[in-house]
Amino acid sequence: MYRSEALFERAKKVIPGGVNSPVRAFGSVGCSPRFIKSAAGALVTDEDGNSYIDYVGSWGPMILGHNHPAVREAVVRAVENGLSFGAATENEVRMAELVCSVFGSVEMVRMVNSGTEAVMSAVRLARGATGRDKILKFEGCYHGHCDSMLVSAGSGLMTGGVSASAGVTRGCAKDTLTAAYNDLSMAEEIFEKNRGEIAAVIVEPVAANMGVVPPREGFLSGLRSLCDREGALLVFDEVITGFRLSLGGAQERFGVIPDLTALGKIIGGGLPVGAYGGRRELMEQVAPLGRVYQAGTLSGNPVAMAAGIAQLEHLKAHPEVYERLESLSARLFGGIQRLLGGCAAPLALNFVGSLGSLFFAPGPVRNYADARRSDTGAYARYFRHMLSRGIYLAPSQFEAMFLSASHTDEHIDATLEAIEDFLSKESA
Repeated sequence: MYRSEALFERAKKVIPGGVNSPVRAFGSVGCSPRFIKSAAGALVTDEDGNSYIDYVGSWGPMILGHNHPAVREAVVRAVENGLSFGAATENEVRMAELVCSVFGSVEMVRMVNSGTEAVMSAVRLARGATGRDKILKFEGCYHGHCDSMLVSAGSGLMTGGVSASAGVTRGCAKDTLTAAYNDLSMAEEIFEKNRGEIAAVIVEPVAANMGVVPPREGFLSGLRSLCDREGALLVFDEVITGFRLSLGGAQERFGVIPDLTALGKIIGGGLPVGAYGGRRELMEQVAPLGRVYQAGTLSGNPVAMAAGIAQLEHLKAHPEVYERLESLSARLFGGIQRLLGGCAAPLALNFVGSLGSLFFAPGPVRNYADARRSDTGAYARYFRHMLSRGIYLAPSQFEAMFLSASHTDEHIDATLEAIEDFLSKESA
């Protein structure tokens, strides 16, 4: 641990908290962060030479595993032609065609640089298209760090015990309404009180930033019907679920079609890429065709496009990747469920496909309030135990475990053995 600790001490002098994203600080799990030097397949290796079975996967994009040859080789070829042009390229067109070919709800798509940008731009478009100001979101759903979405948000805000960010003005937050996730009747009541004023409902179709919380039966379809009835747009934040829960994302898995979709993570193949898209008549309201302005110097960066295209083309050509992920999910999460069956501690497991969370809370966990009951001290002990056994989890109770196609049965078995060991020690 010498080199990681030394790097963290250096980092704290020049980077806020020593990290460039809050949850990386390991503050909620009672230890200092590992500085990662390299990664391959399902393993990451830190600066001190320790290797770990990785269930973070760069927070989702590494669906094929780290440093996949097809993605790496595409990046190398792209770099040989230059790093950035600030001009249109063929790969932008190929990427857009790929996304539109897979997501039936997307007829046109605009590339951006992050999931935050994708959500921010989709929300602006929803307001511009409807002429309305208010947005309805759900408690514990994290949609990036744009001001209007930092209201009852999840992810690092939950980890740090912060309910809302300083620096967000009342004016910016006043048009963001919140309901409990999975509570359709509350959403209906909010529409009733704000009739004709709500531009859009934005939702993670599977919440993955308060831990993984699946939608209740009828919740997503109910939101679709509610938006249709009230003249609002339905925006799916599929930054995490897009291309992960199926080739066509959560909307394909659950059979509910949004008006606009925000994408990220997997479409970058590990490089910074986001996108938002939807029906043609909506997207044609974006500049330069329409009056909704959005721009970005590095949007559609040729190296990032090359990485994303390589990963998406591989996923499209190899549907067996998703079969593999479902098999691994059944082995890992089914194994955890069996272990919990003999455990007296208050624990709950949620998972959908290759996403899952073990909550140190009494189940079921259906929303933000349920997730907040988690014993974060117990999770911290669990995290440190798993790290000592060579297993790298998210350093927060309120994040997901991500499986990749590079995980093996042996990786899963080692993970289950470590969990069983922890549970037996906790019960002693």
